[in-house]
Amino acid sequence: MIELSPEIITFVLFGAVLTGILVGFPLAYVIGGMALLVGIATLGTETTAQILYQRAYDLVQNYSLVAVPLFVFMGLMLERSGIAGTLYDALYLWLGGFRGGLAVTTVLIGTIMAACVGVIAASVTMLTLVALPSMIGKGYDKGLAAGTCCVGGTLGILIPPSIMLVVYGPMAQLSVGKLFMAAVFPGLTLAGLYSVYIVVRCILRPSDGPPVPIEERNVPFIAKTAILAKSLLPPALLISAVLGSIFFGIAPPTEAAAVGATAATLLAVVYHKFTFQVLKEVSLETMRISSFVLFIGAMSFALVGVFLMLGCGHVVEDLILSAPGGNWGAFAVIMLMVFLLGMFIDWIGILFIIVPIIAPLSVKLGMDPLWFGMMIIINLQMSFNTPPFAPAIFFVKGSAPQVLGLTTADIIRGIVPFVALIVVGLLLCVVFPQLILWLPNMMIK
Repeated sequence: MIELSPEIITFVLFGAVLTGILVGFPLAYVIGGMALLVGIATLGTETTAQILYQRAYDLVQNYSLVAVPLFVFMGLMLERSGIAGTLYDALYLWLGGFRGGLAVTTVLIGTIMAACVGVIAASVTMLTLVALPSMIGKGYDKGLAAGTCCVGGTLGILIPPSIMLVVYGPMAQLSVGKLFMAAVFPGLTLAGLYSVYIVVRCILRPSDGPPVPIEERNVPFIAKTAILAKSLLPPALLISAVLGSIFFGIAPPTEAAAVGATAATLLAVVYHKFTFQVLKEVSLETMRISSFVLFIGAMSFALVGVFLMLGCGHVVEDLILSAPGGNWGAFAVIMLMVFLLGMFIDWIGILFIIVPIIAPLSVKLGMDPLWFGMMIIINLQMSFNTPPFAPAIFFVKGSAPQVLGLTTADIIRGIVPFVALIVVGLLLCVVFPQLILWLPNMMIK
């Protein structure tokens, strides 16, 4: 076995993982391979095998993670039900007459669907197909339209039921139910910031978001009110069934996820979208996404086991705690580290690798673990929109009809102001921590 200092091992592990990812190797293979190679080289074959097996086994046996496939199934089935298109048509009639109204409508739909879907690929693609052609067709700035689809769709990773929250809870030994409640107001705050920005921008630059001609939305008040109520009822019932049962202590998140999956299937039946082919496709996609999450999680958890066994966790801890500025300086280092990792690594890998290492630091920094965790999760909102990784940008580019002439440069140009607004949202949660902590404290135990 090779004798190496924890500092050298830390540098080798992180450097090799980042290099492997940038070269293009799949994340799970890079993480698992490095755990195996470094473990055998420093701890020996038997000890490494025991660590890797036990860590991976403990992860996949975690009951809270059963909610992952259930929430994924719920989101995918709801996507097939056509609710988003119906809701967009209803809000189109109400807000289309205002400057920037279609972009605000996109954010509102993203917010509502975030509380129902929670799968980023589905949410961003859905908004791109439903809202982007309408906005660009009505003369909206391409950057504004594309950026709105990106950030509106990625709200689903923050607003519950979010897969990210389900994953973070077991890693940090926090209640997933409390995380769900803690995420509600930060998610709504970001949605509000996005909407205010859109309105102000379109007032200052009217050509970026012109109003829809009155002849296209000339519907009697009672009729459009009925259309809106009818389109809002299904998602309202679904959100109430899932989040309401958690808030009032009726069911934990895993059982609430099962209720949501059933309700989403019934909605697909009601909207005449349910077929055996749809069930087959949704089930297969659920298996693919869930397996992807758990496989990366198992490999990451194994890597962290080797990492901590070799004393590398203390290296990272000492580095963070030695930052100038005291506790807040150390917290700023953590936020910067999460932001930079998000530019290169998928959020799943980030959570599974760094959360077991940095989550215990919240107590040493004198910060509420729930608040600390939510700040990391809000920070990771930026990872979906910051190149070179930026999955939301690629989802929009890949699903946007070619006839629109949308370029990657248009999307990046449009997304930059929204990323800045996420930073503003983080600062608001620092100044007003009750944005995160109030609702969890009101939960019925």
